[in-house]
Amino acid sequence: MPPFKPLLLAASTVLVLGLTPLASHAGEGALTAQLEAARQEGSIWTAFALNRHLNPFKLDIAVQEGVATLGGQVESDVQKDLAEQVALSIEGIDSVDNRIEVSGDVAEGNPPSLVQRLEDASLAATVKSKLLWNSNTRGLDIQVRSEAGNITLSGHAQTPAAKELAGQLAANTDGVREVFNHLSISTADSSSSEVQTAVEEARENISDSWITSKVKASFFYSRNLDAMNIAVNTDDGLVSLRGSVLSGAEKRLAVEIARNIRGVRGVDADALRISS
Repeated sequence: MPPFKPLLLAASTVLVLGLTPLASHAGEGALTAQLEAARQEGSIWTAFALNRHLNPFKLDIAVQEGVATLGGQVESDVQKDLAEQVALSIEGIDSVDNRIEVSGDVAEGNPPSLVQRLEDASLAATVKSKLLWNSNTRGLDIQVRSEAGNITLSGHAQTPAAKELAGQLAANTDGVREVFNHLSISTADSSSSEVQTAVEEARENISDSWITSKVKASFFYSRNLDAMNIAVNTDDGLVSLRGSVLSGAEKRLAVEIARNIRGVRGVDADALRISS
């Protein structure tokens, strides 16, 4: 992988996640809100990385419905207040739940470089987006953290299969070195959750252009596909792939990735040839 691809990935992640309600159909409203929250988390991570008073500390960030929840430890009240103000400066953040602890015992060590922090912020946003785009992991309560390219997944999955799939989606992301899958299995209300997910899917009216963009982005982020050689078109939820791949395994992977994007009703890969 070229040394500067992560910085390009950061820019492309912002473009992919930078959706607005005006650009989406009514059925995409909830998904747009989820993706916007992921974009805001990435923006806060980046802002912290660029701030020399905050970048030495490992801070936790979670965004939901315009509320940013901050955690971790800093050395002073000034740094805690600064983190809150930085988070509030991000577009779309209305309030901050500041749970950062002030401790004089925070280990200093050698903080990651600015480039590494930007790479990690971009990588975490990318993995979280892939989980939201996928029809089989869309409803999972998953937090994503990246540190030096190592992804940690925490939260809950309804089945062992869903947990495994989340780990595979993260591991197949370009730039990810290792995945620590700490998702716990919560099957108590899995049946009702599956029914609710099916109802939501039936109500969704995801546009063909949205599907096409997410299939293309998923190909781009995959470590095992050359996205530049695959053309994607969507008509009424049916995805057509054409172009070339290097092997039958790559073709099967491309079909699987496309099939699992939310809103996809089928995939035609007859025009996707295997280069000899």
